[in-house]
Amino acid sequence: MPPPARRGKLAYKILFWFLLISLAPMGVVGYHLVGISQASLRKETLAMQESLAVGFADTVYKYVTTFRNVLAETAGIDEFASMNSVKQQQYLNRIMQVHLAVLELSVSNVQGSEQMRTGRFLGPAPEMRSFEGEEFFIETMRRGQYIGKLERFQGLYPTATIAVAVVDQKAQPAKAMGVLMARVSLNGLSSMLGMEFPATGKSAAAVVDKRDGFLIAHSSPKEVFKPDARISDEVLKIITTQTAPKGGGEMALADGRRLLGAYADVRDLDWVVYVQQPVEYAYQTAAEMRNQIFRVLVWVVLFTILLSLAVAGHITQPIRLLREAAARLGRGQFEDLPEMMTTNDEIGDLAQTFLAMSESLKEKTGELIHAKQELEKFTKFLEKRVEARTRELKSAQDELIKKERLAAIGQMASVVGHEIRNPLAVINNSIYFIKTKLGTASAGTDPKIDKHIRIIESEIKQANGIINEILTYSRTRELKPERVFLSAWLDELLSVYPFPPHIVLDKQFDPINPLVDIDTTEIQQAIRNLMNNGIEVMPQNGTVSVHTRVADDRKSVAILIGDTGPGIPADVLDKIFAPFFTTKARGTGLGLAVVRKVLDRHNGSVEVESVVGRGTVFKLTVPVAQPGTPPPSGAPAGAAGPQHMA
Repeated sequence: MPPPARRGKLAYKILFWFLLISLAPMGVVGYHLVGISQASLRKETLAMQESLAVGFADTVYKYVTTFRNVLAETAGIDEFASMNSVKQQQYLNRIMQVHLAVLELSVSNVQGSEQMRTGRFLGPAPEMRSFEGEEFFIETMRRGQYIGKLERFQGLYPTATIAVAVVDQKAQPAKAMGVLMARVSLNGLSSMLGMEFPATGKSAAAVVDKRDGFLIAHSSPKEVFKPDARISDEVLKIITTQTAPKGGGEMALADGRRLLGAYADVRDLDWVVYVQQPVEYAYQTAAEMRNQIFRVLVWVVLFTILLSLAVAGHITQPIRLLREAAARLGRGQFEDLPEMMTTNDEIGDLAQTFLAMSESLKEKTGELIHAKQELEKFTKFLEKRVEARTRELKSAQDELIKKERLAAIGQMASVVGHEIRNPLAVINNSIYFIKTKLGTASAGTDPKIDKHIRIIESEIKQANGIINEILTYSRTRELKPERVFLSAWLDELLSVYPFPPHIVLDKQFDPINPLVDIDTTEIQQAIRNLMNNGIEVMPQNGTVSVHTRVADDRKSVAILIGDTGPGIPADVLDKIFAPFFTTKARGTGLGLAVVRKVLDRHNGSVEVESVVGRGTVFKLTVPVAQPGTPPPSGAPAGAAGPQHMA
């Protein structure tokens, strides 16, 4: 049966409908008002920007043509057209003095060879040039004038090349005598834009070459004075794809900005004036209207909430009491139910029915609780019996499996040890006899024979070692604990251990020399196994460390045996204590299994930490003999060295 649908609170529903009725009409009207004002502002702002762009485009044209007219007027003077160098120099100097924006003036003949050159940043004897293939020279000779070739003077300041033909008016027909060319600074355009669009405002304007995006002027001069100042390709593409000489609209850029932009072409030039303004600034008035409407809506919401809560409280109060009573019944609380409001309506009828139902539930619940208590008692009794039996069976099963496994391994080891040791003894005796005979021979023995005899002896020793490891692991003898001072006992053990010459011993014992109850034979075998393993993995040189560390509570002591070998890979680290697991080419895989067995028999533990490439440390932890406890039978206390306790 599907669960019943979850119902919302009645007060929330009343609040929702009050808010919907009061806010929906106001929200729709406000939305349309904001939309209308925003559209009007957009239209007005675009018209104003377009007007500014057209006006400044005309200003740019007049600014540039002023210099063209000055050059044309000068080139038309008879004295200048006569190509008299002295007169020409005088006229050029006058132009430089009057018009500060002119940076350089040049006069060339009809062949394009420069005849005269003057400028504000030239030396006393500037080098003459040839303009025969230059665009401005060709166009000027063909059309009589030229405006173009935008460059950056000293890599920063935008300049334009303006040229007019030097014409001899006396000749019939008029004859071109050469070209008068000027490089004119366009910084004045940026200054005019800066006054019209100050940096403190949100609007910006620029004059751009439509062909390549060359930034000619900008309302923020620092944008112009860059080595490669250009308008963004995104804006340039929008402008250059327009067919009308002027226009504007809203633009959405790739970086997320939205702008209102307008443009106007500069007459007779491939230049365009571009004016932009952020959309949010242009729509500021609409935003203020939207905020005002939002504040009104907030007040309406507050008033509606208060009114709806008052109405909902009057309607839902009896229902809340009935719900509280039902909740208490659900928790089994049949006493102290809230007083029901038995009004003369459907809610009052529901309250009467609920009271009758609660009495019936009280009786039935009492019967169920008694039956449940009895059932819980019986269930707990059965669970305890089952858990106890399960633990006993598991313990017995584990012990039986362990004993059967050790018995089988012990029996196999005894048979294998006996059957292999007899042939090994015979081989060993034969080797001894051969060495005796070779030793009595008068002539020297063959070195190869000595080498092979040593190999046979080494292999016999290796085989006996393997048999001893198997027998040691499979046999379980009775522990023979002795109470010894651990540091003194370890010092004596290390003093007789045959360390190879290439191995360095690092021993550090805890200042507390604890007393421990250990089977010295088994612990010695475990420590020797670990040191043997460490030496085997360091064939060239290395360090074997033996440290002791007493626990803070002085109830246990750790023997740390480490090496500086290659370390143990992480994927085999959890397998090294398993019997018969080995990574060596030769070996039984019982060395570390014996170590764990010895520590388990001493109620201790063995842990390992290894870092590949840095070495391995084994931590053997054994209990410390507690003060006041008698030593093991047959062993005097402190038999292995002087007492040294902190």
